[in-house]
Amino acid sequence: MKSIVILISGRGSNMASLIDAAAAGTLPVRVAAVLANRPAAPGLEFAAARGIPTRVVDHARHAGRDAFDAALAEAIDAFTPDLVVLAGFMRILGDGFVARYAGRLINIHPSLLPAFPGLHTHQRALDEGVRIHGCTVHFVTPALDHGPIIAQAAVPVLDGDDAASLAARVLAQEHRLYPLAVRWFAEGRLRLAGGRVELAAGQDADGCLISPALRERR
Repeated sequence: MKSIVILISGRGSNMASLIDAAAAGTLPVRVAAVLANRPAAPGLEFAAARGIPTRVVDHARHAGRDAFDAALAEAIDAFTPDLVVLAGFMRILGDGFVARYAGRLINIHPSLLPAFPGLHTHQRALDEGVRIHGCTVHFVTPALDHGPIIAQAAVPVLDGDDAASLAARVLAQEHRLYPLAVRWFAEGRLRLAGGRVELAAGQDADGCLISPALRERR
């Protein structure tokens, strides 16, 4: 069974979705540890309550990005994971760190990349007047919120939406999408080829989730 280490900065709702899926037997991985860069991250308590080892690598205690990245890598490697999963981890990682875990470092971003990288994605989507929004799971590369796309989930942007209501709709899809993408990795169904992700055949091999509300509008 593949093992994963999850990195968080806050409450870690995507972390919780992965832990719950693993506990339910629908995600065939062992969550080896949860690491946070903030000592007060609420997700640490959630993980510890489920018997998962936790560690804090406080970015504020390191002189710069390189020192923090080195300490973080040391903490990760102590658990020898097959995959490192960013779940609301709010630190930019250096090129050397990303290269160290190339092909086994993934992230979930609350937009349909390459649209709206960075912060405030939901408000920016509303400001641009898009009709479809969503989230993306991708392999991490040195470019911010960029890398080969593993899977995406789409939701409609509804009349009367504000950033909070749109964020809630997207988050519900994140909690479905991330365990699915991690399961594909664990099952050996993902292959990187020419900067793109190829997904081996299976009944769920289209790489896209569509919310029921969006299906109703189609």
